[in-house]
This record gives sequence, C-alpha cells and structure tokens, in this order.
Amino acid sequence: MSDVNVRKFKDYASDQEVRWCPGCGDYSILKAVQRTLAEQQADPARTVFVSGIGCSSRLPYYMETYGFHSIHGRAPAVATGVKLANPELDVWVITGDGDGLSIGGNHLLHALRRNVNLNVLLFNNEIYGLTKGQYSPTSRPGTPSPSSPDGSFDTPVQPGLFALGAGASFIARGVDIDQKGLPLLLGAARDHAGTAFVEILQNCIVYNKDVFDDVAAKKTAAETQVQVRHGDPLIFGAAEDRGLRLNPGTLSLEAVTLGADGITEADLLVHDETNPLIAHALLQLAPPLPVAMGIIRRVAAPVFDQSFWQHKPTERRARVKDLLRHGNLLDRRV
Repeated sequence: MSDVNVRKFKDYASDQEVRWCPGCGDYSILKAVQRTLAEQQADPARTVFVSGIGCSSRLPYYMETYGFHSIHGRAPAVATGVKLANPELDVWVITGDGDGLSIGGNHLLHALRRNVNLNVLLFNNEIYGLTKGQYSPTSRPGTPSPSSPDGSFDTPVQPGLFALGAGASFIARGVDIDQKGLPLLLGAARDHAGTAFVEILQNCIVYNKDVFDDVAAKKTAAETQVQVRHGDPLIFGAAEDRGLRLNPGTLSLEAVTLGADGITEADLLVHDETNPLIAHALLQLAPPLPVAMGIIRRVAAPVFDQSFWQHKPTERRARVKDLLRHGNLLDRRV
C-alpha cells in the first residue's frame, strides 16, 4: 500500500463537533479507537459502530464510518442483526455501565453467550453521567448521588465477572488514559473471532471525578495495576519486585514480595488466558491488591454468525425476501 493510500487516525474522525464535557475520559477512548482502526487500516466502508443511550453512545457520531445510535440497552441486539445481515462488516458495540448492565443486561448477556463476532466496548465510570449523576449498576457501596443521597447500598455488578459468567470468549480491561496499552487491547479484540468484551475504566469528570484514582492514577499505576500477559508470571511494582501467587488454602490470589522469605518468580502464578479459574481470580482483584489489566480471557469458540450462515443461507435469504416483498403473510394462509 502506498503512502497516499495509508489512512491515518484523523481519517477516521468525522466532521461532527465532539460534545463531551471538557476532561471527559471519552475523548481518550475515542482517540484510542481511531488509532486502532488506523493501525489496522480498517475499511471505513465496512466498519459499523452501534451504540445505545448515554454519554459513551455519542461515539458513532464522531467516527467516519457507518453508525447506528440505537435505543437504551439494545445496542447488542441491533449489532447482532447488523452482523447477521452482512457478516463481512466489522461491527463495534459502544455501551456504558448503565446502558449495558442495567436495562441492557439481558441483551449483552445473550450476545456474549452466543459469541457473535462483535467488539463490545463498555465504558465504566460507575455513574449515570448523561442523566446527571445517579448511581449505576457498577457504583460502589456508599456512592452519594441524586438517587442515593445517603449513599448507594446496592451490591455492584463487576463487568468482567458478568462477562465470564455469560461465557464470553474474550475479556479484557484497560484504562481510558492509557494511549499505549488501550489501542493494543482494541486491536486484539478486533482480531478475535467471536464476541470481544473490553471494559474500559473511564473518568467522569463531573459526576464521579477520579473514582478510579486508586487504580488508574499514572503516578501509582505500577503498584496498583498488574499487566497480565499469556504465559508470563503475574509481576507488578515499579521495580517489578512484587507478584501474585495462588494461596492454596483460600484458592485466591495474594501479593508477595520477590526475595522476601525465599519467594522467587517460580512461586508466582503464570497467566493462562484459556483457564477460566485464573480469569475468575484475576477479575476479583480489587484494592489494596493490584487490579488486572490486559487480556484476561481469550479462547477459541464457535462463532454464532458463522454457524448461522452455514445453515441454508441461500434458502434463508430467499424466504426473508419473499416475506418482505409479497404482501401480508395473513393473506396467504391456507
């Protein structure tokens, strides 16, 4: 491909004014998405972004691709229809913790369990931003908001564990401001055959500012995050002198210091993307333990849309066309 034909990330930006609050983490995610498409030289004419309702769901307007701003919680269902109708399209679902895990929880669950070839990006800011700051399904206990003035007492949904329970074949987690790591995760999600679920910790500058500072703050990220890589031991820390090992008594992960009490790298748990028990343990990590970032779960599994079209696709299309173009079905009863 000549330099003239090489698309840059700005070529994936539409002419629409980006309308998020100044400082919103969505700007960083938008940039990461555009950078990912440029790095993979995605064809805009074969790329579709489908969203639901919420701040995150404005993203399709800002992409120089096809887009569908659908209804609350139904983006996975609409995206499934798009993929089944035209399996050659590269289909992305943009959703948030409220849109995807409250009213849209059932639709997201079925897309994940079916393993439709979609890329699902869930912007998690632990709040309803568009409707002015009510607590969301992922809000932590004690979160004050207009709908929980004394603090939320709901048990929050953990998006990664939700996806694992639904049988997702690809689960990853990243941070909005990580412009080095996030595009790599999005690229891996795009390359995956089946539903790729990526939770992105996103800062809502107005209604839940710095809620992820204990995990995402750049100054302390080396101590508060563990970057997981398939086949590598779970090591973290600015000096890479700390790690995670499996406690055989509790079957949970615990932090240890390399060199202390004779602990070596051989004592640490080695990440295996195909092991659901390791994925479960990593997805349960929360402060004061480091939070897992990267590709947590990735396995090969039958892809729903491929299976769909293997079953008499020509006959299926002919029947749909006949139904749509030949009057009322009730008029042809026998």
